[in-house]
Amino acid sequence: MAKQNQTLGEFIIEKQAEFKYSSGELSKLINAIRLAAKVVNHEVNKAGLVDILGTAGETNVQGEQQQKLDVLANDAFIRTLTNREIVCGIASEEEDTFISINSSDKNHQNKYVVLIDPLDGSSNIDVNVSVGTIFSIYRRVTPVGTPVTEEDFLQPGKNQVAAGYVIYGTSTMLVYTTGHGVNGFTLNPAIGTFYLSHPNMTYPENGRIYSINEGNYVHFPQGVKDYIKYCQAEEEDRPYTSRYIGSLVSDFHRNMIKGGIFIYPKSSKATDGKLRLLYECNPMAFLAEQANAKASDGFRRILDIEPTELHQRVPFFCGSKRMVEKAEAFMQR
Repeated sequence: MAKQNQTLGEFIIEKQAEFKYSSGELSKLINAIRLAAKVVNHEVNKAGLVDILGTAGETNVQGEQQQKLDVLANDAFIRTLTNREIVCGIASEEEDTFISINSSDKNHQNKYVVLIDPLDGSSNIDVNVSVGTIFSIYRRVTPVGTPVTEEDFLQPGKNQVAAGYVIYGTSTMLVYTTGHGVNGFTLNPAIGTFYLSHPNMTYPENGRIYSINEGNYVHFPQGVKDYIKYCQAEEEDRPYTSRYIGSLVSDFHRNMIKGGIFIYPKSSKATDGKLRLLYECNPMAFLAEQANAKASDGFRRILDIEPTELHQRVPFFCGSKRMVEKAEAFMQR
């Protein structure tokens, strides 16, 4: 039984037996992510004091302007995971292709690959709004001891063995699942330790918040437009409240606690949607389903989608079950 104020390290040890392949490697991997998160948290919190705000002068593979903290966070996670020699491959939203990790131990048996969005919502950095890190962990499908291939990363979300996010806000939290519920840990900055603060997190079955960038309304499919009008109608428990931060981690975290739906649909400007299946949608969908919620592309379960490329984009509807089902009903009309 999870205990309030239990440290993340203690929790990982206690839950070791729940891991499908209980070798200790996955526990070390979660610990490595914890360490990298503390490094990024330190840099985010001093962002206004040193020269790490603004753009880095480069664009990533998505064609987006990289922020200086994007680069810093990407380096921190890749360096931490590589140096500890506990993964065989890493794919990052900020990198063109995946990174194969060649361990100094020629007989290494590393079994896991990590996919990561090092700094979600980085457009909010300069205005001091919450940002986050999203991670996803899979067991490789190619033979252990050989170099990883793209096949190890192009797995459907239902194959994930763990996923989570770190939110750098008024407090810093690490929220993750290994397929046995969702638990949240808050960082005590005085001693650098994460403590269990939100055990067994679940979405309310229904909610009153919808999160979507309504500035793109004219570009949305008719089903999304109709659902927005439904949310705004004065009937029964409506209108709902519109809350959109522009950081997936922040919007997801709030909606999980209060009840709501997050939508980033396809549009005439982004015909495949904007969010990345492997780095954003799959891990958040895994968390959502473990927290009694639902995630789809408007028509099909996110975790069932077979990826075809590392930086694939998909529409994303995620949140309280009844709200997602209602949005799907409007899409299917």
